[in-house]
Amino acid sequence: QVQLVESGGGLVQPGGSLRLSCEASGFTLDNYAIGWFHQAPGKEREGVSCISSADGTAYYADSVKGRFTISRDNAKNTVYLQMNSLKPEDTAVYYCAADPRYWVGANWDWKQYEYWGQGTQVTVSS
Repeated sequence: QVQLVESGGGLVQPGGSLRLSCEASGFTLDNYAIGWFHQAPGKEREGVSCISSADGTAYYADSVKGRFTISRDNAKNTVYLQMNSLKPEDTAVYYCAADPRYWVGANWDWKQYEYWGQGTQVTVSS
């Protein structure tokens, strides 16, 4: 059974950090395109960071460049999103996604990802 399970969300003060994890089962992540997306209430789902399946290059949305880092541990079949210098506007449900197709470059279209986790809430507030 193919499954993605996120963890690591929570409540953090502005300027704080969180690390989200996304563990895959039923398939091997290292050949997949990976994406982290977030969705705030009343807003569309947006791409935060992704990894190309073609060459493993990481990409970031402008709003998180320099603050967030995506990484992958193939031995643990897990993808991480390290989030630093968090801002209130980062508050959202965060989802990881994976797709087996060969993609060159970034893919910010959430509809093209086949597998999704259940989401984890991140709240940045004082």
